[in-house]
Amino acid sequence: MSIWGQMNFQDSNSLIMENMIMFYDHAMFILTIIMMFILYLLIYMILNKSFNRYMYENQMIEIIWTILPAISLFFLAFPSLNLLYLTDENMNSNLSIKVLANQWYWVYEYMDFKDTNVESYMIKNFDLDKFRLLDVDNHLILPSKLNLKFLVTSMDVIHSFTVPTLGIKIDAVPGRLNQIMIMPMNSGLYYGQCSEICGINHSFMPIVLEVTPYKMFLNWLKNKF
Repeated sequence: MSIWGQMNFQDSNSLIMENMIMFYDHAMFILTIIMMFILYLLIYMILNKSFNRYMYENQMIEIIWTILPAISLFFLAFPSLNLLYLTDENMNSNLSIKVLANQWYWVYEYMDFKDTNVESYMIKNFDLDKFRLLDVDNHLILPSKLNLKFLVTSMDVIHSFTVPTLGIKIDAVPGRLNQIMIMPMNSGLYYGQCSEICGINHSFMPIVLEVTPYKMFLNWLKNKF
């Protein structure tokens, strides 16, 4: 989760989020070079008092400053499209979870098991050992290092199921079933929130995913249901 004064991304805990951070670093490297080059040209033109009329009517220069941006866009577009298709890849899932968004709570259903609905509400009473406006009464328990499929929809208005550290952000639209594949790599608690304005209590729809080893997940299922 994020901390006070944090300027960069949260630590990635999935392959998709790791690729997103790598693409961000790649894009910022290219953009920094472009900005430094443009800044150099601006300073040079401001400080230089002389003008060369052949420079302003040179066809070769116009060809160069048309081709170079196209090459830069290619180096940005190729990894971007690769990441886009990676997030939409439909792999064989080991576990499917249906996420139902409501005003203003979440309902989780383990689709591979019967009668396994879990309702998750924000904890209203502030406690010193809890995170204010982020903790819930029932966590979504997930196994680690398995392909998980999330099927997300809404029962009323548009919501957005978002967990930044796992690279999850998917809209919950009434009458529509959106899906995303994810593989949590490490055990732990991952926090998120609804990221689509959905009404007066939009700020009070936190998400808590608790990722555990596979055996602990099976034991929890047996004891819970």
